[in-house]
Order: sequence, then C-alpha cells, then structure tokens
Amino acid sequence: MKRLIERSGVSRDKAELVYEAFLHSLKGALARGDRIELRGFGVFTVRPRKTGVARNPKTGEAAQIPTGRVVRFKPGKELQPREKSGE
Repeated sequence: MKRLIERSGVSRDKAELVYEAFLHSLKGALARGDRIELRGFGVFTVRPRKTGVARNPKTGEAAQIPTGRVVRFKPGKELQPREKSGE
C-alpha cells in the first residue's frame, strides 16, 4: 500500500478505496467464472477441479477431494524468467 500511495500521490484513504474496489471487482469476476487479463502481468482463469483422493502427509489417512472450481494464474511474458543468451 505504501508504494501505491508514494507512486500515485493520493491520500492513504483514497488509495485504500481504489485498492479495495479493485480487489472486489476481481473477486466478483472470478466468482462469475470470468477470465481476467492484466496486460503485462498475467491471466487469471477459473477451472473445474476433479474429484479425487489425497493423503494427509502426517497420518497417511485418505481424504476425499470434492469437485469444485479453482483459480489458475498464468504469468505474462514480463514475469516469466528469461533465458540467458549465449549459453
């Protein structure tokens, strides 16, 4: 939040309002299953999750994974690691 305030030059209250509105908008779009593309950053998508069986690492007990939806993130080109040239 501090960097947002410094870079934008707005008050802390206004910066918090913008930040909360932005997150609220993202959450709403993901809840509807929309695809969110932030140019230069990446893409958020909602995918179905299959049912399955997992194991508790401590006890080894089997646990059922219910079907549902999960959010996936694919980073944009600017966030992906770059290969070193000449190697």
